[in-house]
Amino acid sequence: MQTFRYVVTFLMALTLCVAAKAQHYTISGYVRDSTNGESLPGATVQVQGTGTGIQTNTYGFYSLSLPPGTYTIVYSFVGYENKSLELDLTGNTIRYLELLPRSYQAKEVVITARQQHAHVKSTDMGRVEMSSRQVKKLPALMGETDVLKALQLMPGVQAAGEGNAGFYVRGGGPDQNLILLDEAPVYNTGHLFGFFSVFNADAIKNTTLIKGGMPANYGGRLSSVVDVNMKEGNNKTFQGEGGIGLIASRLSLQGPLKKDKASFIVSGRRTYIDLLSRPFVNNSEYRGTGYYFYDLNMKVNYILSDNDRLYLSGYLGRDVFSFASSNSKFVVKIPWGNSTATLRWNHVFSSKLFANLSLIYNDYKFQFSALQNNFNLRLSSGISDANGKLDFDFYASPRHHIKFGGNYIYHVFTPSTVTGGQDSTIFSPPENAFKKYAHEVGAYVMDDWEISPHLQLNAGVRFSGFMQIGPYTRYIRDAAGQKTDSVRYGRWRPVVSYGGFEPRLILRYSWNDDNAIKAAFTRNYQFIHLVSNAGTTLPTDVWVPSTYRVRPQQSWQYSAGYFRSFKNNTYEASIETYYKLMYHQIEYREGYTPSLSDPELDFVFGKGKAYGVEVFVNKKKGALTGWLGYTLAWTWRKFPQLNDGDWYPAKYDRRHDFVAVATYELNKRWTFSGVFIYGTGNTTTMPEQFYFMEGALVQGYGKINSYRMAPYNRLDLSAIYTPRPKRENKRFQGSWAFSIYNVYSRKNPYFIYFDQEGKAVDGSLKVTAKQVSLFPIIPAVTYNFRF
Repeated sequence: MQTFRYVVTFLMALTLCVAAKAQHYTISGYVRDSTNGESLPGATVQVQGTGTGIQTNTYGFYSLSLPPGTYTIVYSFVGYENKSLELDLTGNTIRYLELLPRSYQAKEVVITARQQHAHVKSTDMGRVEMSSRQVKKLPALMGETDVLKALQLMPGVQAAGEGNAGFYVRGGGPDQNLILLDEAPVYNTGHLFGFFSVFNADAIKNTTLIKGGMPANYGGRLSSVVDVNMKEGNNKTFQGEGGIGLIASRLSLQGPLKKDKASFIVSGRRTYIDLLSRPFVNNSEYRGTGYYFYDLNMKVNYILSDNDRLYLSGYLGRDVFSFASSNSKFVVKIPWGNSTATLRWNHVFSSKLFANLSLIYNDYKFQFSALQNNFNLRLSSGISDANGKLDFDFYASPRHHIKFGGNYIYHVFTPSTVTGGQDSTIFSPPENAFKKYAHEVGAYVMDDWEISPHLQLNAGVRFSGFMQIGPYTRYIRDAAGQKTDSVRYGRWRPVVSYGGFEPRLILRYSWNDDNAIKAAFTRNYQFIHLVSNAGTTLPTDVWVPSTYRVRPQQSWQYSAGYFRSFKNNTYEASIETYYKLMYHQIEYREGYTPSLSDPELDFVFGKGKAYGVEVFVNKKKGALTGWLGYTLAWTWRKFPQLNDGDWYPAKYDRRHDFVAVATYELNKRWTFSGVFIYGTGNTTTMPEQFYFMEGALVQGYGKINSYRMAPYNRLDLSAIYTPRPKRENKRFQGSWAFSIYNVYSRKNPYFIYFDQEGKAVDGSLKVTAKQVSLFPIIPAVTYNFRF
């Protein structure tokens, strides 16, 4: 705490010295939406007639230092009317601005830009921003809009499987994506075994994806960051919105607790598959069988003063699957889900120094319980964190935006704990026998420095550290894997420590407003790992920490690109190339089958590399908007214990990936959208020969991932109809969303299995490979409403 005071005092003194020496004054404040009081992160504050400007931070705060004089300050944000402020700057000034949304919001670009030519002028590489309103315009599986599936339409981002919300970024695994909801990590993002994400679009304000040139304020993952921010709640007036779809309905309510001071939002979503099927199921032998999921998002915020604001947000989501058979007296229950809570305090120390303190809790649990006659079995796993973060924005000058801060996380891992019993016999391992505990810390500093109007540098460094602690017992094993000795570590005693520095550097050179080249390199550490035995993320997958045996993953990524805006910023285009090296990658050993032992005993370790080219063309203005994206990529893995030690393509290696997205606003009543996807087929391992051993048919497998399934392609269409509000009820607005998933009913491969027909003894045995496909053409209709 004493060090924190010294740092703050030093920066405030430095601010005063710089201001006095240069005789500059500062204008600072917040930019918000005039209709609901929501902050506008990424809004532009610019001095008219000059190239001087700044963007608001995550909370809508800005700070701009200028010499004394008279200025016209222009405030702007995509989808909002610009606002100008005449200012005679004779001292430090505070100005709070509210921007009015444009009446033609429907014409917004699907991928937002934070300012005119930001695509060219900023140091961002591989950064995409989306609002929930924009995501809702795209076709959706069964009518459920999904921000994670919308991100899969970006170059360099690949879907984990048909209809799956999981994704891979630039050759990285599913656990290498840091997914945050109001700063809280979300460890399992899937509902319905991964087919829908946990993010309810009605509760989400905006989503940011960073897949290249990760800035130093993010850490703990190798591939990408998905930063999801919830709405703050309308502090002007009460309002609601919701929808009724084929498989789920949702409702959000928000409004002021104290007008212009405090607000709330509560948003819920639930499926009703179980309710619709119950009359049929209850009249069969499977009474008690069903499935449903639900989400609940909550947030309140309070403006304590001009310098202080408090936020409290939370999320609770659960999937519940049950199966019951009265004939066999067999009952299975599988609940799983996430819980998060975030308390944040914003404080403005001075016109140049902004701080945010966050206290975060998150928890993911999976349970499996089975009961048959007098035998019962229960399996549970999960991960929970307690997290503290402190971040500062220091606006040294219009050309220097410095960010620094740190965080601490206390991890508790529960990998696959099994209990059970039959009659009086009970199997139960000692309490916390398999639990693992760890500390994780991070500290960073970065400077976004505009060296000249043509040259800009974002340079930073992050230190990350990780320590496994007790209680823990480390077993010493012989060459056969048998325990020969053990070392016991008491509570809080260090077991093993890892750490290192992560340099981050992004350089942008632009010779005019329309053209720029950028280059970046980053180093990343990852201390926690999700090891999956399937091609997609499932709730049964287990998170494990770095330990005495499991070293942290590391990566180096190099990227460069050319960025262009043309036709008065109507179009933007880019071509990026990247090369990534990954070390200490983790897979299960060959021939692995699930067991009751510690999962890390079945791990093998190797390295990976990924490289490719991404092309992106985006039309941002006009009645017709949309984008084209193409990725040419290679992803490889090499493990000494697998594939004879040779390089092999990763299961998410995809050579070609093409996406076309278009949205057309015919008029104020009708909006049409379409998405076309083509991708090289996924790799898989297939048997190359079959033979008999002791009367049993045995499969002989070939090289790992040496077979590639048929290419994937799909066309989705949607139409949104917004009828004119009735005169007697103009406060209520309804709309209909019609969508068709997989228009031409393409049978895309999900997996391949081998079917046996005939008998071996008479020579009639025939083995045939058969493809399983999930989704044919699926029409859907959703009624959305606002009041």
